[in-house]
Amino acid sequence: MDIAGLSMALNQTQLKQQASILLTKKSMEMMGQQGEALKTLLQSTNVSAVQHAAEPHLGGNIDLKG
Repeated sequence: MDIAGLSMALNQTQLKQQASILLTKKSMEMMGQQGEALKTLLQSTNVSAVQHAAEPHLGGNIDLKG
């Protein structure tokens, strides 16, 4: 292979690597934003209401027989 061909192959490899790194960074950024949104959502949620909605049959009766 000649020098020009090697140079083109090296440039293509570097371009692919840079694109991969940029895509990974963007994915990590989006995950961070989604994590922050989920954290905010969880902090603003009434936990007991969510638990009751998930299992409405629990906590409605008390068994007093011993």
